[in-house]
Amino acid sequence: MKEILAKHLYAKSSAQKIRLIANLIKGKKAILALQILQFSKKKSAFLLYKVLKSAIANSENNYGILPKYLFIKKVFIDKAVSMKRIMPRAKGKADRILKRTSHITLILSSKQR
Repeated sequence: MKEILAKHLYAKSSAQKIRLIANLIKGKKAILALQILQFSKKKSAFLLYKVLKSAIANSENNYGILPKYLFIKKVFIDKAVSMKRIMPRAKGKADRILKRTSHITLILSSKQR
């Protein structure tokens, strides 16, 4: 059983939002997961779709494994750095806005028969 890894570092979305979609595809076959992500309207689904396509391409290019034998073994969504921004408010005050980013790590595994 080969493990294929793909990462997307500093994805411009919070980890909480990406985990909502990541939980939908954990443990599923790669082709089914692509279909689920393709028809989801969330921005984080598009980010995960790109990472999954990259992992499938890695498996075909590096190991010669066809996508029909692949399934999603693990999906890690970790917090990355937050960019700090200032939002001016009334009476000379200011609020801090955190633009959160995430690291997406996707591990595929093969079921060779």
